[in-house]
Amino acid sequence: MRFIFKTTTIICLFAVTVAGNGQNEDTGMQLTIGADLVSSYIWRGMYQAGVSIQPSLSISAFGLTLGCWGSTDFSIFSKEIDFYFMYEVKGLSVGIGDYWWRGEGAKYFKNCGSHHIEANLGYTFSDKFPLSLEVNTMLSGEEDKDDTGKKNYSTCILASFPFSVKHVNCEAGIGVSPWEGMYTDKFGVFTITAKASKNLQLSTEYALPVFVELIISPAQNNAFLVFGIQF
Repeated sequence: MRFIFKTTTIICLFAVTVAGNGQNEDTGMQLTIGADLVSSYIWRGMYQAGVSIQPSLSISAFGLTLGCWGSTDFSIFSKEIDFYFMYEVKGLSVGIGDYWWRGEGAKYFKNCGSHHIEANLGYTFSDKFPLSLEVNTMLSGEEDKDDTGKKNYSTCILASFPFSVKHVNCEAGIGVSPWEGMYTDKFGVFTITAKASKNLQLSTEYALPVFVELIISPAQNNAFLVFGIQF
């Protein structure tokens, strides 16, 4: 609970600082907002909700990013809000996130076990060879336990590689779980993805970013094809 309170407080204070400066070229401070509209919300190969709106807000300066991301489906059955810290330098990123997903009406501050704290480590090799690797480990949370209540420390290893085909931006990815956890009951592949994105030119002044993503989940014995619009 203290982590959640401190995270929210620091993000708010940092937001006030950046709001006073706007985007400052001298300090490199930047405020970014956005939102995705997706046909279904799939997270690491697992179905979360149907049609959803997913807004995001982040503040960056000196390699540090403080941000939040959310998702709500149109029935308000599924509701998620995540806060995260991340520091990036020369392709290396280190971060920690607080994930909270419950339905509308659930108590955000009532039950600490409903929050999932995850540590993140990532590395992108270079612009010429843009392979990205991530290792993410759940440190706490109700769902990261086995039948005996013992912590699994659910870990996922993700790899992604962006490329382009005839002016269409593409990305291929794979996710592996090294041991039993929330993704698989043993070592195994839990997601394989292929994504294509492009801008639909609606007028001479406006283009709408859209994407289609194929997600195959061997661990869940399932597959998804997701369409999304980015704002």
